[in-house]
Amino acid sequence: MSATTGEPGSSTPSPRLGGALPSAQDEVGPICQDLLRIDSSNYGDGSGPGERAAAEYVMASLTEVGLAPELFESAPGRANVVVRLPGTDPTRGALVLHGHTDVVPAAAADWSVDPFGGEERDGLLWGRGAVDMKDMDAMILAVVRQMAREGRRPARDVVVALFADEEAGGVYGARYAVDRRPDLFEGATEAISEVGGFSVEIGVPGGAPHRAYLLQTAEKGIGWLRLVADGRAGHGSQVNPDNAVTMLAAAVARIGNHPWPLQLTPTVHALLQGVADLTGLPFDPQDPDGVDRLVDALGPAARFVGATTRNTANPTQLDAGYKANVIPGSAQAVIDTRFLPGHEAAARATIAALAGEHVRVEEIHRDVALEVPFAGRLVDAMVASLQAEDPGATVLPYTLSGGTDNKSLSRLGITGYGFAPLQLPTSLDFSAMFHGVDERVPVESLKFGVRVLDRLLATC
Repeated sequence: MSATTGEPGSSTPSPRLGGALPSAQDEVGPICQDLLRIDSSNYGDGSGPGERAAAEYVMASLTEVGLAPELFESAPGRANVVVRLPGTDPTRGALVLHGHTDVVPAAAADWSVDPFGGEERDGLLWGRGAVDMKDMDAMILAVVRQMAREGRRPARDVVVALFADEEAGGVYGARYAVDRRPDLFEGATEAISEVGGFSVEIGVPGGAPHRAYLLQTAEKGIGWLRLVADGRAGHGSQVNPDNAVTMLAAAVARIGNHPWPLQLTPTVHALLQGVADLTGLPFDPQDPDGVDRLVDALGPAARFVGATTRNTANPTQLDAGYKANVIPGSAQAVIDTRFLPGHEAAARATIAALAGEHVRVEEIHRDVALEVPFAGRLVDAMVASLQAEDPGATVLPYTLSGGTDNKSLSRLGITGYGFAPLQLPTSLDFSAMFHGVDERVPVESLKFGVRVLDRLLATC
């Protein structure tokens, strides 16, 4: 591990400073643009540019306002930044306010803009990471910078952490920090990060849509699995009942086509009950069609929610053979399984049964599912902070179908929530932005977010 608290390298973009004490609302857009222009693509195999440039930008942003962050690397270029802000009540457990600076790769030919251009168009910022999650990174930096300039302290200690490698499981980021630097999180009891606190329009039959905010209180577990079929190699013209490709293909088809049963966890049940209360639609947890109708009422957010009503397993990669007329002796596939809290063992048993006796299942990466209470002082503060900016809005709990760095922090007993507050226009298909083409976020949504976040840190 290398560590430094010195000045960033000259290649790092400078935060857009200057002027008389700009507010967080003034800065959040320019900071987000700067971050979008840093290519921190994570290919998952160590071949990307790494997060060092983004981490140095974060260092510059924080040191410029008098803070003393620490930058440390888990491997060359895989940089993380952490700083602790003392709170007004040091007797309370600290809050971890965290984001990740890596992004998934973007194929520029598929985009209508440069994915690393940070272009502003029609009031939106376009670029890879605009919603996952350099928008929240920018909100964090803007709010913390404003608090530091004004000499304000949060209600309790806040540990600000910008991690590497979230898009590949956090091995070089949050997991590394938790395992190697647990001292940085001493006394922390709760955390907030991405993919929660955003608005959705819930369709009401015969009436006007109702705006609600989805606060993430649960997330599915991750199981990236490799299927391996071993057969008898031979000439492509011969009869071969031990063809590895045939065995693997059959297993992949069984897993990919498996109809996973409806299983509503407490968080999903609470969300659907909330949607039923708002829409007047009936809710029967045993009725799959009725559940689907409630999910559909969430509009584009149904993509997130629909995948949390059951376990899922999707084939994502295939690898076999090296020549058209050679039957290979082995064939492999990768399956992305996502399991509900409390259902991991059953999901793994189902996968093994579907793979069959001639295909073995190997673990590539596994991480826990999480489910935490939609109650308590922090939840109350998040709800109040949203409703202060949007009076009358409903806040509902939901489960994220993906995963966050809260998984790693949970190893320290830290209770994690998804709360990157955004009030979104109905015309933006927010769920499609994640890992999608032409990812973008409205500037006004970022300004809304910093107002909510600033209020939260003062009251939680």
